[in-house]
Amino acid sequence: MEKAGKIFEGQGRNILYGIGALAVLGILIWLILLWNNSSNQKAQAALGRAMEIQQAQIMESPPAGSTEKTFKTEADRAQAAIAEFEKVAAEYGGSVGEKAKYFIAINRLTLDRAAGTAELEALSGSGGEVGSLSKFALAQVLADDGKLDQAAALYAELSASSDPIISKETINWELAQLYEKQGKKAEAIDVLFELVKTASEAKDLDGKSVPLTATAQKAKDKLTQLDPERTKQLPEIKPDLGSLPF
Repeated sequence: MEKAGKIFEGQGRNILYGIGALAVLGILIWLILLWNNSSNQKAQAALGRAMEIQQAQIMESPPAGSTEKTFKTEADRAQAAIAEFEKVAAEYGGSVGEKAKYFIAINRLTLDRAAGTAELEALSGSGGEVGSLSKFALAQVLADDGKLDQAAALYAELSASSDPIISKETINWELAQLYEKQGKKAEAIDVLFELVKTASEAKDLDGKSVPLTATAQKAKDKLTQLDPERTKQLPEIKPDLGSLPF
């Protein structure tokens, strides 16, 4: 786990377009651990080498005495990462190859946005975790390109999915923000309300209420800003009185 965390640390938009770094880290560590259960050591090492390139620092020259790989530009790093991921895809194929193709598409956005977008679009129809991750990344790209209707449609598909891999809170937060940009205030309010309501009703394994996540809290704050009266309809999170000091 520590090795995976080191590989993925600080990737942010470079790995999963538009998701915060912590969300990216969690998703990708999960993917690597899931894949490791059915992969051989050579495949793991190959993917690890590619990820190390993608994680490399951008700087003119490495610090004195450092042996870490560095690149002068993001374009140089993306090109090197693509080459390494292409080797993984060619040698191992299957589900491993699909994951490598996802990372190729993400890096391609740096070099050729149109080509990277086309690759994500193709992968988004592949199903499974790679399909979901590609669809989310594609939605981010489309939103940034001002294609809000197309982006919203992809978010809505992911939200309706039974297992979108990415947290539904994250998906619905992005969808609500898009609706607000489109001037669809009522739709944004509905999405935010359902997001926070679901989070407020969540229980742990002992049946106790759990605190709102950072995303759910942001959604609640935004809902309060857009429709204070609707916020009052949310269920209250009851504190665990057993844990309070007396």
